[in-house]
Amino acid sequence: MRSRIERVAVVGATSSIGRAIATRLARDGARVVLCGRRVAELELIAKDIAIRTGSDARVVRYEALAFDEHAEFVRRAERAFPGEEPGLEGLVVVVGEMAEQADAEADFALARRMIDVNYASVVSLCEELAPRLAANRGGFLCAVGSVAGDRGRQSNYLYGSTKAALATYVDGLRVRLAKAGVGVTLVKPGFVDTPMTWGRPGVFLAAKPSVVARDVVRGIRRNRRVVYTPWFWRWILLAVRLAPDALFRRLAL
Repeated sequence: MRSRIERVAVVGATSSIGRAIATRLARDGARVVLCGRRVAELELIAKDIAIRTGSDARVVRYEALAFDEHAEFVRRAERAFPGEEPGLEGLVVVVGEMAEQADAEADFALARRMIDVNYASVVSLCEELAPRLAANRGGFLCAVGSVAGDRGRQSNYLYGSTKAALATYVDGLRVRLAKAGVGVTLVKPGFVDTPMTWGRPGVFLAAKPSVVARDVVRGIRRNRRVVYTPWFWRWILLAVRLAPDALFRRLAL
């Protein structure tokens, strides 16, 4: 059980889920480093967090696809609070790209972007920070994936495959860092009420970002391996995974 979280970088903090997670962490006493491309928006979020929670929040620009800049980004995030010892206790990565399945089938550039954003950029960041946390014998890494990675479905298998790859990576990273006392958590949200799902067919039981944030922070504190959020998606996806292939092929999923 992690009793207190001190200093955390939240990558993708302008997203609805990222903002909710950052706010929840700050409300629980953490100081957060808000990271993303839209710096002006991040500055507004930092002010909002300070007003709502009384906790200090800082902003560091981050570009998911600028892989050669990730090492410098981590160094800047570690030094986001001037006059203090550099370092981060944890990293939460909330990045996502979802193209329409038919569009990505027709244009590999769209599929490639999903691979780069949803998988490669997360690997790049975690591999940069992991040795630092291991050297400090503690801390955590948390990546937000998706239930879409649990089984390939014809309606979104290109997107889902990027989340499946992320899940496999996080599994291995968790084992690697366990002896160093570093927690590694994968979050698998179902449908969430965000711009990414608005107007998409087949969306049901969409959770509020605040519910996801609550579950994420609880999972980090308890050092959970995997967090399904809301909780009932664990059982929905168990049924999906166990469905016989002959039946699964006939379902419009």
